[in-house]
Amino acid sequence: MTFAPTEEQNELAVIVRRLLERRSDSGAVRAAVARAPGYDTALWRTLCEQVGAAALAVPECYGGAGFTLFETHVVLEQLGAALTPSPLLGSGVLAARALLLSGDGAACERLLPGVAEGTSVAAVCWAGEDGHWRSDRSDVRATGGSAWSLTGTTPLVLDGADADVLLVVARTGQGQVGLFEVDPDDDRVRRTPTPAMDPTLSLARIEFDGSPATPLTLDASGLLGTLHDIAAVAVTALQVGTAQRALDMTVAYSRERVQFGRPIGSFQALKHRMADMLVEVETARSASWAAARAAAAEDDPELPARAALAKAWCSEALNKVAAETVQLHGGIAITWEHDAQLVFKRAHALSQLFGQPHEHRQRLFRQVIGAGPR
Repeated sequence: MTFAPTEEQNELAVIVRRLLERRSDSGAVRAAVARAPGYDTALWRTLCEQVGAAALAVPECYGGAGFTLFETHVVLEQLGAALTPSPLLGSGVLAARALLLSGDGAACERLLPGVAEGTSVAAVCWAGEDGHWRSDRSDVRATGGSAWSLTGTTPLVLDGADADVLLVVARTGQGQVGLFEVDPDDDRVRRTPTPAMDPTLSLARIEFDGSPATPLTLDASGLLGTLHDIAAVAVTALQVGTAQRALDMTVAYSRERVQFGRPIGSFQALKHRMADMLVEVETARSASWAAARAAAAEDDPELPARAALAKAWCSEALNKVAAETVQLHGGIAITWEHDAQLVFKRAHALSQLFGQPHEHRQRLFRQVIGAGPR
């Protein structure tokens, strides 16, 4: 079995890469993260209108392009390589997939066309105060029956500060967790932007104080398990792209930096270290693509194991590559003006997002031996 992109998917990657080379260089990235909403809205509009980035994995019946999550994965990898901030992960993958998995056709018809067009940004309020995304509980409480309201707080909401659609995971009185839609402009919803280690991630803390809510499903436990796997796989695309960027930067610098009268890349010890970086990048890419194929398939039973393996492997691979990037760039790597510090921050931030490496290894072990829930 091959997990590599098809010819058409490679062409998609080339199109996105060329666009980002023109519109998302280092200066553009820094300018975008310095102002609200934390990404270049004009570039995002171009990605959606000309490439269809947010519509790729949305069914045609809901205004999408009808492709799969693998095509979205291809775009995310290129965004990772350019360090480009965008709402594709939070809105185009996490929120769009949550709506589809909820089984609420009316909500999908109403909300997904805007998400697919990129004119609407949706956010999933899910993480607990402990910073974990769980399928069996939530720190937000839902009360009601004929009319529902939410009370509680959720941190680490991707693109939550400026989203115009909020999907909230909340526990119900039946001892289950459900998925609810909340009006973000309601007076009983308070949104506070949260600074992140990685400035290209837009996070928010959202508080609900008796906020009116519309249930999409009152039993979301199965949905959330699959959604967590899909989100983890999507993060690995960003990690692989960032690792490739770090490797490319390091190789280019090793050819330019001269020490003892010769480029430092000619020293065998540094060649070995860059070769090790290449191994980390390529093995991470293989694991990420394999997981993406499972995510793109319909109810693939291998998705939980592949997602856990890929997230653990890619997180540690990027951490290693980022650390070597800093070391091999010498003193300039720790300066604010150099992109190595952005790579380093992204590596550590993404390794925490949707589960740390050791947590995914534990999940993989439980799946392999068939013990316990995921």
